[in-house]
Amino acid sequence: MGSATISLGFLIASLATVVLVEVSMAQLAQWFQLSRLWMLCITRAIQLAAVLSLFALMVSDWQALGLGRDTWRKGLEKGLIWSAGFAVMAGLLFLGIFMAGQNPFLIIRTPLPSGPAQQVLFFGVGGIIAPITEEVIFRGLIFGYLRRWGFMAALFISTAFFAVLHLPTLPVTQIVGGMVFAIAYHIEGSLIVPIVIHMLGNLAIFSLSLPFFNIFW
Repeated sequence: MGSATISLGFLIASLATVVLVEVSMAQLAQWFQLSRLWMLCITRAIQLAAVLSLFALMVSDWQALGLGRDTWRKGLEKGLIWSAGFAVMAGLLFLGIFMAGQNPFLIIRTPLPSGPAQQVLFFGVGGIIAPITEEVIFRGLIFGYLRRWGFMAALFISTAFFAVLHLPTLPVTQIVGGMVFAIAYHIEGSLIVPIVIHMLGNLAIFSLSLPFFNIFW
């Protein structure tokens, strides 16, 4: 993943910026009465821009973040392959849960906002903007820093942080997803791989939550 690594100073500066943006946007959302969805959209976009800007200033070797130019095409191809494999495994798991007498669709069902415009925004934020930002933070930064103490430590600690972010709901899919994203990044060496898996996974889950599929609920 390149000779450069994520330093403690850069990690602290980045995470402090992420938290500052989160807190500031929560306050601004109250002042301007922004909906939670719009607040999340703006917050994640600003966090992504801020972290990448800091990286360009403080590190500049994009290989350290898994975003080197030579990794993009390979990352996209590998991401699609990993996504297909992940989908097959999820399908087999769903089949097992169904045969055990449970409805697997209830596990992943995501409440969608009402109205086409809000649903499009929901898919855009949850299926594109948030996955990119979260992968940069949790796999690119946190996992990237922690792997100096070994893959397993980086895997479990970064996944734990990722799961905590999604509380208070039971973060089963986030735990499984977080581990898959980290493993894929570690093996392939490109952050594009977990970004693609994360995006396609979220979009698939949201799509299965559309009213068209309510026959399964």
